[in-house]
Amino acid sequence: DGDVAEPGSLTYDELLALPRAEQVSDFHCVTGWSVKNVHWAGVRFRDLLAAAQPDARARVLTFVSAERPYADTLTLEQAYLDDAMLAYEMDGKPLRREHGAPVRVVIPEMYGYKNVKWVERVVVGRRAGLGYWEQRGYDVDAWVGRSNAA
Repeated sequence: DGDVAEPGSLTYDELLALPRAEQVSDFHCVTGWSVKNVHWAGVRFRDLLAAAQPDARARVLTFVSAERPYADTLTLEQAYLDDAMLAYEMDGKPLRREHGAPVRVVIPEMYGYKNVKWVERVVVGRRAGLGYWEQRGYDVDAWVGRSNAA
């Protein structure tokens, strides 16, 4: 919802019916650990947002987690990176609860705090608010190896 022509919601089955994307990428935590070669499957944000028709002035996506008060943002440019997705599978199986089931953000080029788990809402907007960790001093743009979190 937000700055879109057609706000709406998707069931899990409707999400699975969207064009499927798969990738293998590394996951990096801001605390220094990494997991190499994670196999993800999900939907690219461009495909997820196609039916909603974001407003031409839209600039950001806010991901609201079922784990309140956790939320974070990506610019549309970041969300449209080739390896960013809303994932529903990890290593060939549906996401488990501890990994963010039913869906989570995956953006390998950024530290894990930008990879919001338990996403229940995506809001298209014009400006980014501060996410949970940004309110605690972390960079808004959490590029691996290039932020104050490194």
